[in-house]
Amino acid sequence: MTYPLDWDTSTGEQEKRPALEVGAVHEVLPYDGYRNPLTRSATTQRISMTIATPATRGQRQIFHFDGGSEMAVALEALLSPELHHLEVQLPPVAFRDFDGKRRKHSFDLRITFRDNFRRAVFVRNGTSLKTWKTQNEIDAIFAATPKSFADDKIVVNADDYTQAYRDNLLRIWYATETNDAAVDAYVLKRARKISFWFMRDLIAQCDIHPGEAFDAILRLIGQRVLGVNHHLTICHHSRIWLA
Repeated sequence: MTYPLDWDTSTGEQEKRPALEVGAVHEVLPYDGYRNPLTRSATTQRISMTIATPATRGQRQIFHFDGGSEMAVALEALLSPELHHLEVQLPPVAFRDFDGKRRKHSFDLRITFRDNFRRAVFVRNGTSLKTWKTQNEIDAIFAATPKSFADDKIVVNADDYTQAYRDNLLRIWYATETNDAAVDAYVLKRARKISFWFMRDLIAQCDIHPGEAFDAILRLIGQRVLGVNHHLTICHHSRIWLA
């Protein structure tokens, strides 16, 4: 099948186009980030999701992420029972770079916990984080970030989120969408009473539908009650253990 030339990302730099605008979605809160990252990129996969948090009282809201790493950091935060609110593409913080020039930086995420503690998150790949330029930039940004913006700031190495890790976080997050505390408690009780090595062993020892047991195990992994190698695809053959 032949595509128009401007669809071919192998032809080098493409014509710049405006960011994709997502229209209103029925019963879903609109995107409220400072900037829209849904531009065309030859190196980064843009991601949009609908996510509910305690701050939205369970109502879904549209979120746009610059890439898979930012999404993974957000999903990891969402799995924490301490999370209250999630924000992405924050308003820029003005800072003076190492060369004396005035610049602006938008933190990738800001996480608000149930105790109102707010954490700003700077996500960057490992290669960039090793450079003196990026380290100086981070120091300048963090120093210029007012207390009114965040209680603390952290740096996250995007390389820590392998493809398998990101896929597993998505799988766990989807399992939490149909949360069943009673099923989770039952599976955890079985895990504490029997011997098992692989996920399939624990599922076989549960007197419920295998699909329910599988999702419960994913949720228990997300709660860090059960352990697994997050950098390998979680499946029936995965080695799991009580954390």
